[in-house]
Amino acid sequence: MLQAMRNPKVQRLVWGFIIFTFVAVFIFAETSGLLGRSPVTRGTTVGKVNGQEITYDQWIRYRENQIRRAQEQRGGLPLSLDDTKRIEDQAWDDMVNDILLSQEITRRHLGASDQEIVDASQYMPPPEFRQNPEFQTEGRFDMQKYQRFLRSPIAKQQGALAALEGYYRTELPKEKLFEQVASTVYVPDSQLWWMWQIQHDSAQATFASWTADSIADAAVTVSDADIQHWFDQHKSKLENRPGRAVFTVTRISRVPTAFDSAATRARAVALRDSILKGAKFEDVAKRESVDSGSAVQGGSLGKTTKGKNVAEFDNAAFALTPGQISEPVLTQFGYHLIKVDSKNGDTIDVRHILLKVQQSDSSATRVDKLADLLSKATANAELPAKFDAAVKELGLPVMHGTAAEGEPLQANGHFVPSVSAWAFGGTAKAGESSDLFENEDGYYLARLDTLVLGGKPDVKAMTPDIRKQLALAKKVDMLLPKAKQVASAVAGGQTLEAAATAAGRPVHQTPMFTRTSAVQGVGQVNEAIGTAFGLASGAVSNPVKTDRGVYVLRVDKRIAADRTEWEKQKTTQRQQMMGQARQQRVREFLASLRESAKIQDDRKTIAERSRGAGA
Repeated sequence: MLQAMRNPKVQRLVWGFIIFTFVAVFIFAETSGLLGRSPVTRGTTVGKVNGQEITYDQWIRYRENQIRRAQEQRGGLPLSLDDTKRIEDQAWDDMVNDILLSQEITRRHLGASDQEIVDASQYMPPPEFRQNPEFQTEGRFDMQKYQRFLRSPIAKQQGALAALEGYYRTELPKEKLFEQVASTVYVPDSQLWWMWQIQHDSAQATFASWTADSIADAAVTVSDADIQHWFDQHKSKLENRPGRAVFTVTRISRVPTAFDSAATRARAVALRDSILKGAKFEDVAKRESVDSGSAVQGGSLGKTTKGKNVAEFDNAAFALTPGQISEPVLTQFGYHLIKVDSKNGDTIDVRHILLKVQQSDSSATRVDKLADLLSKATANAELPAKFDAAVKELGLPVMHGTAAEGEPLQANGHFVPSVSAWAFGGTAKAGESSDLFENEDGYYLARLDTLVLGGKPDVKAMTPDIRKQLALAKKVDMLLPKAKQVASAVAGGQTLEAAATAAGRPVHQTPMFTRTSAVQGVGQVNEAIGTAFGLASGAVSNPVKTDRGVYVLRVDKRIAADRTEWEKQKTTQRQQMMGQARQQRVREFLASLRESAKIQDDRKTIAERSRGAGA
């Protein structure tokens, strides 16, 4: 066992846990007053929580720790600007929450005794330990292995015991606080039954529809007075509206072709042949596999049970006998060669060699050259026409998209990396072209067409969005008379099919659906779906407006949820919903702490000052 604890994977787990715990405990101790001294200011103050400072030193250490953990979870792959911004914002929220919780814990005089910490360390291992294969037997966490490790000299030498003590000295008071907050939560039978009905009541309907996209934009007029009236009515709700940016984007694809996939499979076949002729699977894995985590272990994924991997991998792996090498197996990650070392019941010890399907060298060279030409043609471009000229000259596609501040950009169904974070980073101007950004499926370059910063609402900046929203609503209203004619004809004795056909509208029948289903041609969780569950079977509705059209529908079939089936599973359902309700109560408690707190966030100001100093 001690040899196993000297395993580099265990050492990385322990040290990673120690570093994470140190940062968390440091922030807790520095801000809670438990050290018996005032908070220590180190460098510039980047924020305050109820008067307690967060220094630049504290913030950077916490931020970098979270970024490093995210990179480790991605197997060392680089993060996009969007990823980094999201992690930074989450890290800040976590720091603020930790400070607010420590203040509340101190106010309520909550703590943890030495015995409570010992018991928790012995019998409540943190997730990092539970998920580590070195503490598992046949794919399941082994408490005895974990406890033997705690009793070993290695645990003390590596600092695991001290880290666990710090971790639980912080976590146990939090758990006591959350228990106090959520102790009164209870989900009654009436709520359980209603949730069961939402999931299991079902209906089938026939409908005729009139959609807003059938009306030309020119047929609708939205006046400046309309826009101002809408703005005045909604102004109070727009105070915290996020920023908004509109982009024109071009993309150079590097998505592998069918030829690339076939070439990768052929390479996998050649590697399999070499293994069958005597090459060691482990040596080939170390040399060829793109799964760096398992490659260094000779392709070993350790012990696993069915369901822990993607279905294609599991189906192939569990069909093998020990020592057998699979044919190439295609999954979303690429082609795998799989070898099972041993099998014990529903547990196998498995290895694999992963070859990623990627562009051939010649295709990649061509794409990289095109990306270089695009980057040079738009370098430091502040004139919109320069982007247009480069795209036209290189024969590249053009896409358009809108992004909210804090959200990544999507254009024509493609995730566009880093562009949104660049636009809201503080220096980009309308008309300017971005740097060249990349992800696995291609290179992207964007022009920032418009930028509206968040915060205090401005009617001029919001006019395009408001105009579009009001135009859509007017189009829907224009469709109502046609739908009313059909509904009136049905009320006069015609069938829905006959009335709709006379009006030149087709009818469609849905499959069975629930209140939360997405129904083709109707939508999801909208007024039309709700109407289907408010009508009796066979009844036809009046015109029903949604945000994008008008519907007249007939309920063809209704099947009520089975109360007997609900009773059978009620206890399990209550446990699940109680857990969700308790989590929701804690989230609401944290939100109330934040709402009543005085939180000062100067990160953006500090970042702008740093950029100015760098310039």
